[in-house]
Amino acid sequence: MTTHRTTPAPIRVTLHNQRPLIDRLEETVLAECEQQGYTKASRFAIRLALDEAITNGFSHGHEHLPSSLPIYVEYAIDDKQCFFAVEDQGPGFDPSTVKDPTLDENLEQMSGRGVILIRAYMSSVTHNAKGNRIEMIYKRP
Repeated sequence: MTTHRTTPAPIRVTLHNQRPLIDRLEETVLAECEQQGYTKASRFAIRLALDEAITNGFSHGHEHLPSSLPIYVEYAIDDKQCFFAVEDQGPGFDPSTVKDPTLDENLEQMSGRGVILIRAYMSSVTHNAKGNRIEMIYKRP
C-alpha cells in the first residue's frame, strides 16, 4: 500500500498596508513553521523573504495606487516545505530587469536588494507573466 502525502491547501489572506497586520500575519506563519519543526535559522529566512515580498508589493507594486488597496498573500506549510505567494494589484514588472545590487556598478543603488535576498533564501522563486505575483517555495534543509 502506498500512501501519498498532500500539502495543505493554501490559506489566502487579504492584507492591508498596516504594519501591525503584516506583523500578525508573519507571526502566524512563523508559529506554524515552528509547529512543523523548522529551525530558528529557517524561520529567519522565511520571515525575511516574506517580509521583503510584502514590502515590495506595497512600496513598488502599489506605488501609484491608492494606499487603501490590499495585496493578497497565500501560504501553505507542511513538514517538508513552505509555499508563499504575494500578489499586488499594480501593473507588474519584469524581474529580469532588476540589476544585481552586489555588482560594483550597482553598489550605490538602493533597489533590487529585496529581490536578491528573496532569491538567496528561498529554494524556488517565480513570477507570473504580468509581474505582480511572486511565488516562493522554501524547502526544509
